[in-house]
Amino acid sequence: MKKRNFIAYLALFIFGSSISIFAQSKEVDVKKYINSITSNELKTHLTIVASDEMEGRETGSEGQKKAGRYLVEQYQKDGIPFPKGATSYYQRVPAEFMNKDSGENLPDSENIWAFIEGSEKPNEIVVVSAHYDHVGVKKGLVYNGADDDGSGTVALLEIAQAFHKAKKEGHGPKRSILILHVTGEEHGLYGSSYYSENPLFPIANTVADVNIDMVGRRDELHKDNNNYIYLIGSDYLSTDLYKICEEVNSKYINLNIDYKFNDRKDPNRFYYRSDHYNFAKHGIPVVFLFNGVHEDYHKATDEVSKIEFDALSKRTQLGFSIAWEIANREDRIVVDKDGK
Repeated sequence: MKKRNFIAYLALFIFGSSISIFAQSKEVDVKKYINSITSNELKTHLTIVASDEMEGRETGSEGQKKAGRYLVEQYQKDGIPFPKGATSYYQRVPAEFMNKDSGENLPDSENIWAFIEGSEKPNEIVVVSAHYDHVGVKKGLVYNGADDDGSGTVALLEIAQAFHKAKKEGHGPKRSILILHVTGEEHGLYGSSYYSENPLFPIANTVADVNIDMVGRRDELHKDNNNYIYLIGSDYLSTDLYKICEEVNSKYINLNIDYKFNDRKDPNRFYYRSDHYNFAKHGIPVVFLFNGVHEDYHKATDEVSKIEFDALSKRTQLGFSIAWEIANREDRIVVDKDGK
């Protein structure tokens, strides 16, 4: 009797252990979280963020602050907190900082941040950034900036929501995700510059920046197909980051990656013209997702009606996938290049 009980208990232990090991080794269904990023939700957000009500989101204006309040309301609604160590969703960017070189007489403004804390390496930070300002009202016309950078702004809302959903289901990122909406980009990358000089988390702990600026349209070079993305800077500081971008795109998204503007001799110098650069100059690996310029760039005709939401959703999914892999891989990506 005792022998039979022992064998039964042993069998039960082995069976239970095997289930436990299987459960631990089972892969997370990343596609589930990728697919939570949808065209419909992006459209809902962008229709508000790039509406006339926001008055073109000029840096420091009431219209920009109104757009900022909408972003904060979405994070609060989703239960996504502001970062530990902060007192609110806002990082004040003082006027004196933005005007110290240009003398444009810009008012105080704010970066906006949200945070998904990592489960295993919470002190290592992956930044996902986009600027939420635009150029305001000119000669009575509202410059809504639906693509520039309303598209990136709403992409961040969806990326944050996807990470938060994963965390609620027990699959949160190993490293922490800092969602960073920056101000003052149109006047000189001021918001990202201010954060990089006054970081909430040590720059040394910042693993990478995934920057999203203009991802809702197509340019003349791809007039017949919107299934593409320009990637800029991914191989400037880290071979790992370049490989991650290639691999997750091939595995999950299947966009055509165009490296035309990654050329260091590119006369457009896009690498230096968006917020990722203020991380790269501190030696942090960056990748910039971009659809190129089009006929409505910096014009009052950059409207929501011209956004291609199928392309916007796939590019947002790619941004999430890149950040997911950076945050969840066993080892921190290596800086093995000088960025030059």
